[in-house]
Amino acid sequence: MRYSTTVRVRWSDLDAFGHVNNARTATLLEEARVDWLFTEASKQGANRLTDGIVVSRLEIRYLRPITFGETVTVSMGVTELRAVSTTIDYLVHADDVLAVTASTQLVPMDLEGMRPRRWDENERGFLAGYLGT
Repeated sequence: MRYSTTVRVRWSDLDAFGHVNNARTATLLEEARVDWLFTEASKQGANRLTDGIVVSRLEIRYLRPITFGETVTVSMGVTELRAVSTTIDYLVHADDVLAVTASTQLVPMDLEGMRPRRWDENERGFLAGYLGT
């Protein structure tokens, strides 16, 4: 199973060449991830995901430019689920053409102690539902 959402390209996302700036691509990924891990996860009882998650690794592969006005859809799945991290993969389509592939390694954080924590049972169950996609 994969989670898909549409993200909006803003004028401010564009660079001088008229396509989404490479750094702004990371922002589009973040917006999609927040929709999935905060909104959708909360609906499914994994409320603690909003308590603190950090990106410990980010990889982006640009396959073609994304321009203003294109419909951008991001689908996400889990490729690895460990006790204190998970790896998310992304497929970014612009007008139904694959434009970007990416992955992030996420680590849940105990913000009071500023250290990694283990996924709780609800978080792990939610993430496991998207594993192996």
